[in-house]
Amino acid sequence: MAAGCCGVKKQKLSSSPPSGSGGGGGASSSSHCSGESQCRAGELGLGGAGTRLNGLGGLAGGGSGSGCTLSPPQGCGGGGGGISLSPPPSCGVGTLLSLPAAATSPSPSLPSAASSSSPSSRKMVVSAEMCCFCFDVLYCHLYGYQQPRTPRFTNEPYPLFVTWKIGRDKRLRGCIGTFSAMNLHSGLREYTLTSALKDSRFPPMTRDELPRLFCSVSLLTNFEDVCDYLDWEVGVHGIRIEFINEKGSKRTATYLPEVAKEQGWDHIQTIDSLLRKGGYKAPITNEFRKTIKLTRYRSEKMTLSYAEYLAHRQHHHFQNGIGHPLPPYNHYS
Repeated sequence: MAAGCCGVKKQKLSSSPPSGSGGGGGASSSSHCSGESQCRAGELGLGGAGTRLNGLGGLAGGGSGSGCTLSPPQGCGGGGGGISLSPPPSCGVGTLLSLPAAATSPSPSLPSAASSSSPSSRKMVVSAEMCCFCFDVLYCHLYGYQQPRTPRFTNEPYPLFVTWKIGRDKRLRGCIGTFSAMNLHSGLREYTLTSALKDSRFPPMTRDELPRLFCSVSLLTNFEDVCDYLDWEVGVHGIRIEFINEKGSKRTATYLPEVAKEQGWDHIQTIDSLLRKGGYKAPITNEFRKTIKLTRYRSEKMTLSYAEYLAHRQHHHFQNGIGHPLPPYNHYS
């Protein structure tokens, strides 16, 4: 349904800032994610099915860098030219996405999920088992095993991102996701490999990197259109912006909820960085910022290291003589 910038594929996104990007107008148009907070936001389909995005601030699948620009599905070009600038048409706050209530709690022996959602009685959906499944999928791919069977966690549809970081300093290694709600079993399977192997900012992952990897799964919730581009909270909301660039093309870009806080940005710095990630090159004025259409959202996030993954799998007696888990698909029935 979604179209990446280099061909038709399921919508993929990234929502983190580019490496070394700073807040404000001087940020690069690239949307690479550097450091703990970056997940590139890729092209997103406007007015149709979702598009492939990099969750920390860039385009998935190549292009001129990692900008967070979003393009129409089934193509790489920007939206229709000649569109006049105007403020967002609606000022009301409305929920854009209704999410399922089903949830699966994480295993008590594994890390707890982080959530930007407001406190409620609703159980967390994201779980450590989802990160384990992502590691299973990548492990099987890199070692040539049959892919894992169906996991036990919920298969409800959610917009999602899979983020890979590496090393003690947790440098970004890949981050791609989608704003289109996908069934979690197929969505995590797809975006595990897409983010690990097809993030244009990085070479495909190798076996040697596995022991140093960290995997994060982010499930996006509570999408709301807002009238004021400042109507969101740093560290609580992720934001997706839609704007008309200097060539008259419609563009979109996104940052996950953790990005602005980790970068130390305020509202204006975050908005300006997103505009640059989305490819806007003209001077950024307050009047232009007021024309932005902004959607805020929250997320549930779980992160697991490879060591924690191995410990979890070993706990279930899936380990061979050299310390690696047996083909993880044996774990599922």
